[in-house]
Amino acid sequence: MDIQKVWVSRPVLYRREAAIAFGEELKNLSSVREAGKYLLKKMNCDNLLLTVGSEGMLLFEKNGEVSSVPTRARHVADVSGAGDTAIGTLAVSYAAGADIRDSAAMANFAAGVVCESPGIVPIEKVPLLEMIKKNNVG
Repeated sequence: MDIQKVWVSRPVLYRREAAIAFGEELKNLSSVREAGKYLLKKMNCDNLLLTVGSEGMLLFEKNGEVSSVPTRARHVADVSGAGDTAIGTLAVSYAAGADIRDSAAMANFAAGVVCESPGIVPIEKVPLLEMIKKNNVG
């Protein structure tokens, strides 16, 4: 992996892809956490956001904190575009003043919204706000 010294990286990694980068099979969430810590250090980045499928995302911070960001989709119709939506929402949220954890949560809400529609769809303000309200956030 040649990517280094970035503020945040959000590779879509889970068992197969992370195992290749980490160098061994990842059999459970604990091994994914180990791989995430390793990749954060190897990439020398400030934050790493890993997609862990139906379990949501894991946020690894340079200070050693690891946060679970549970999935928010109620019904998954299509995951196409969810990763792009997540990284875009993360960047916009952070640029608007949210911290990295709130930005990761917002990214996960946005990815959950777009997964509920078939095909590649944009994230829209109203559905995103409705998802946040339904989850009693904010």
